[in-house]
Amino acid sequence: MKIKQLFTTRVIILLFLILISFLAIKPTLNTEGVAIRSVDLNSSAAFAGIVVHKNLQPTDYERILEINSQKINSLEDYSRVIDSGEEKLMITTDRGFYTLLNENIGITVDRPASNNIIRGLELQGGTRALIQPSEKLTEQEYQDLIDTMQNRLDVYGIKQLVIKSASDFEGNKYVIVEIAGATKEEVKELIGKQGKFEAKIGDEVVFNGGDKDITFVCRNDGTCSGIRSCNEVQGGYQCQFEFQIKLSETAAQRQADVTGNLDVNVSEQGYQYLEKPLDLYLDGVLVDSLNIASDLKGKAARDILISGPGIGASQEDALQNANDNMKKLQTVLITGALPASLNIVKMDSISPTLGSTFEKNALTSVLLAILAVAVVIFIRYRNIKIALPMVLISSSEAFLILGFLTLIHYNLDLAAIAGIIAAVGTGVDDQVVIVDETLGKESANWKERYKKAFFIIFAAYLTAVASMIPLWTAGVGLLKGFAIATVAGVTIGVFITRPAFASIIKVLFNE
Repeated sequence: MKIKQLFTTRVIILLFLILISFLAIKPTLNTEGVAIRSVDLNSSAAFAGIVVHKNLQPTDYERILEINSQKINSLEDYSRVIDSGEEKLMITTDRGFYTLLNENIGITVDRPASNNIIRGLELQGGTRALIQPSEKLTEQEYQDLIDTMQNRLDVYGIKQLVIKSASDFEGNKYVIVEIAGATKEEVKELIGKQGKFEAKIGDEVVFNGGDKDITFVCRNDGTCSGIRSCNEVQGGYQCQFEFQIKLSETAAQRQADVTGNLDVNVSEQGYQYLEKPLDLYLDGVLVDSLNIASDLKGKAARDILISGPGIGASQEDALQNANDNMKKLQTVLITGALPASLNIVKMDSISPTLGSTFEKNALTSVLLAILAVAVVIFIRYRNIKIALPMVLISSSEAFLILGFLTLIHYNLDLAAIAGIIAAVGTGVDDQVVIVDETLGKESANWKERYKKAFFIIFAAYLTAVASMIPLWTAGVGLLKGFAIATVAGVTIGVFITRPAFASIIKVLFNE
């Protein structure tokens, strides 16, 4: 038998798809430096020309190699240089050279990816929240809810996130939010509330959050946004943030109509202000109350200064609290309220360390499954010409499934890994059918035996696919990864790897 006889059309198709999967996964050993995952608008990095395009593959992120001639080999190296206090940063990346001020850098970095496989929550750590709207929504309102949540998290600066729609067998709709590296408390603050902002004068609402009433919100610009003061108070510290917004003409006129009917008060220091303040409410809670200068009475002022407090046991804690409160308020003002209030049905949190352990254990499980298959098959047939092709085909099948999940940008989670193992197991069962049907009977010709084997395989395939359909929505979509990986695996097997295996067996046994 000549080796080239093994390269039948079916085997060549299999090898071609393995090559496509390899290019999609794109394994690389070049993981120097740190990867730039995101760049904030109006930051020093953005002004210097550093850009992170959307929909980049993990291996395509620009990597920082040196800062001020110091090698950057880890996240610790990056933090040490950034925190060194040097005013100017000369950054060398794998694509260029940048000079920027060490102030409001606006860069989020991560470890460079060794491949394009997108790891799910269980493998990289973070928080998953299962959320249900408190009221029944139309399809359009449901889509608006998801879009607004996506926009809100993007504006807030959360980059490694997944938002998915889900439903159960009773037709109830849910939203699944997965955020890498976030704690339960952070997720609750970001998505657990509707985020309804109202500015009132007395009982009159003069403007709401969202682009209908607010045309501009100052962010990441120290000239019109920042922490303005920090003072020691009883029990700790209190800091005050301020940022400017610009109202639409309609909202400004609405405010003018309300202030035009107010009287003017005079303080002991001679400061003149209107009798009613501008009260800021977030989800029905009073955030701050601002006095309105008397010269704004009846005027359609479009430029408004928003302020609010932050408190903490130490000055550092108060600064962080004020900054978090400012970012949250800015985000709500930009995105507006969600179409409905939300109930957090379930929330899970996984540490990055535990996620790394899950990843290693999952990889070990797949390898052990393939090894177990090899041992059992060899014991069953006592023939290396059967056992070796089975192991190679099973391994290629798992690799093709990984390539497919990478191509569709599906996050590889534990459910998907379980689906890969299940698909490999199904594949081995089908290969046993092919061997037993094609080599175990001498009465019929090879073509007839082949047809009978694939009739059995195709019937099992249809059964497997049908059984996965309920899992698509079972557990409100949390088992979707298992269903996708299993269906992809058995489909790849029936149409790609099983025919290639049958072709190899035919050549090896000179049928």
